[in-house]
Amino acid sequence: MSTPSDAVDAFVARAKTWRGEIQKLRSILLDCGLSEDLKWGKPCFQSDGKNIAIIQPFKGQCSLMFFKGVLLKDPRGLLRTVGENSQSALRLEFTSEAQITKSVVKDFVKQALSVEEAGLKVEFKAKHELVYPDELTLALKQNPALAKAFESLTPGRRRAYVMHFNSAKQSPTRTARITKCAPMILAGKGMNDD
Repeated sequence: MSTPSDAVDAFVARAKTWRGEIQKLRSILLDCGLSEDLKWGKPCFQSDGKNIAIIQPFKGQCSLMFFKGVLLKDPRGLLRTVGENSQSALRLEFTSEAQITKSVVKDFVKQALSVEEAGLKVEFKAKHELVYPDELTLALKQNPALAKAFESLTPGRRRAYVMHFNSAKQSPTRTARITKCAPMILAGKGMNDD
């Protein structure tokens, strides 16, 4: 069993929901020999510095997401998609501690470790070119520092921002979102960075 992280201990202590599910998943993952740390504000589990899985407490469920879930065998169809834009990650979803089966979680972890040891990579489909909303284009023209900071972000961070801005149906909402996110962009942070 790996050594628990103080940061994850603190995360569990602060958890208002899904504490039992988080503790049970954490125990299983540490028992698999994975190391843990907080990444993206959540308990993330690694092997040799490679991200294997992350615990994601949501409003309606507690999930265990496998970063390369699409490469795992899932004959029982237990893994769920993370979202329409995700091409790699899949997750197990739980609404109670009783649903968490140690042997099932360990099987997926074992597979995920084999994927990493074999050096397998996810074949990503060609992405559609990012279409910046007019409000973002205007904001970037009006603020050269924001434009420079935005273009310096990783492609994934830029994509997340553009998707967030584009998901608003009305122009005032897109503008408000851009204004709210500008300080994070200027700081070089993604939408989900702490």
